[in-house]
Amino acid sequence: MSAAYRDTRADVDTAAIRRNLSKIRRRFPASVRLMAVVKADGYGHGAIESAEAALAAGADMLGVALLEEAVELRERGIRLPILVLAPVPPRYAELAAALDIRLTVTEADWFRQREEFRRQSGAPRGGGTRTPNGPPLRVHVKLDTGLGRIGLRTREEWEQIVPWLKREDVVAEGLFTHFATAGWADASFVKKQYERFIRMTEWARSSGIHSALLHCCGSASSLRFPEMSLDMIRIGAAAYGFYPSALAPQWELEPALTLRSALIQAKRVSAGDTIGYDRAYTARGEEWIGTVPIGYADGWSQIMQGGEVLVGGRRAKIVGRIGMDQLTVRLPGPCRAGDPVVLIGSQGGEKISCAEAASRAGIVPQEITASLTGRMQRNYEPEFGSEALTKEEYAWKPKQNVLRR
Repeated sequence: MSAAYRDTRADVDTAAIRRNLSKIRRRFPASVRLMAVVKADGYGHGAIESAEAALAAGADMLGVALLEEAVELRERGIRLPILVLAPVPPRYAELAAALDIRLTVTEADWFRQREEFRRQSGAPRGGGTRTPNGPPLRVHVKLDTGLGRIGLRTREEWEQIVPWLKREDVVAEGLFTHFATAGWADASFVKKQYERFIRMTEWARSSGIHSALLHCCGSASSLRFPEMSLDMIRIGAAAYGFYPSALAPQWELEPALTLRSALIQAKRVSAGDTIGYDRAYTARGEEWIGTVPIGYADGWSQIMQGGEVLVGGRRAKIVGRIGMDQLTVRLPGPCRAGDPVVLIGSQGGEKISCAEAASRAGIVPQEITASLTGRMQRNYEPEFGSEALTKEEYAWKPKQNVLRR
């Protein structure tokens, strides 16, 4: 949306994203590369803005979930190396290569399908020599060590993919895995996955693939188990201030998003009056009810029902069903239209963190921010912190920060 005509908005502090990533960057050896994960529109904070903050923080690579996310970054002038963290249809491999976008691969059949698409399109096929004008396809091989979603699992699968990785038009740039229980207090399964990953990477060395980047740690595991960092860490949720603070209290990362609105009406109701669809709430006595212009079409899901917001520096419980465009709260006292509302953030002496709201709803904090839809206005003030680069510097800096090994 180009403009907003209501008071509901998300304020994103890109300097907080930069500071979080800088803090993480400083606590790891210079030899450990930093991937900033900006998938899902930067977890709802804005992919381009998050990528720029990551660049200013010294990130070496960006991670996304979809090829279209990577293409958008390229179209907006982002030149950092980008890895798509899940497989994409083989027919788009040449587009990725042309845009210097790394792809995740998990099986030999993906390469066979790629060759078939190249044959059908008349494009040069891989083999003995690299075509003069065709850039190589850079890939990272995903190994499934226990998460069970994607990745090869057996030595036989590895042996089938090796000949493709050794072709002249392919660069096997990385090997990686992902942990299933990095947020659990019990670290036994994380350690089991790590040991399994290390054993599986020996397959690469025995196959003559020695230079691939090894990476297994996302946000939680990077902060909790820095000894497992290997060649690169992937920082997504922690960049935006989401991390297991009880298990890694030493980090003190900052939330980067505040969600605000304002009452569009406040009214006094009597005992027995009902509020919202299905008459889901019945007033227990004389109460003040306020209406806030945000609903599930904005990403404030009905699972947030029964949560709280801040009005007048005090907590106000969400009552009734959350609608598509509006929700209602039981106010702490008389209010009027226009009074500020904070859904995530601070007001007066009170604070509702994204982690608190998520815990009440039984979800993770990043689900809240990633669910904020396109009709939710985002404000980026200040766009750049005092130590960040200017917009002019962004125009050339990315070209110099290219991953090399």
